[in-house]
Amino acid sequence: MKNYKLLPKITLLSLMLLGIVFIAMFYFGGNAGVHEVAGDVLDVPRFTDAFLVWNYILFGIVVLITLGVVVVEFVNNWKNDRSKAIKTLCVVLGFVLLACICWFLGSPDKVDIIGYEGTDNVGFWAQLSDAVIYACYFLFAATIAALIWGVIHTKRLK
Repeated sequence: MKNYKLLPKITLLSLMLLGIVFIAMFYFGGNAGVHEVAGDVLDVPRFTDAFLVWNYILFGIVVLITLGVVVVEFVNNWKNDRSKAIKTLCVVLGFVLLACICWFLGSPDKVDIIGYEGTDNVGFWAQLSDAVIYACYFLFAATIAALIWGVIHTKRLK
């Protein structure tokens, strides 16, 4: 039982160590070549793909854990207190609505990236990138609004 309690700490430290290794590889691993763009010479880091794949893996882990926690919380609340379950469901539906709005705000038009000649900057991937950026804007604004409301609300209670 003692070892089971150590598992989250070991997992966290392992993921953090792997992240540090990938960051070090990206910044200190040398370059895979250079691109000349508008008279400027730009270095291309050698481990860019590995770094991006690691970020995608971490993002996937976060999404899976978040969805798992929400489902478990919803089921527990449904058994014990239906009003809390409905509130949890409303929050999830709010995030789904935000994702849909951000998706439709995004554009599938080609994004011009200096020195990039691939096809991942058009269509689905361009629209997904725009949607993530818009979602970040909305969530950042909501965080600022929540901070301001929290300060006002706690001062009003005193």
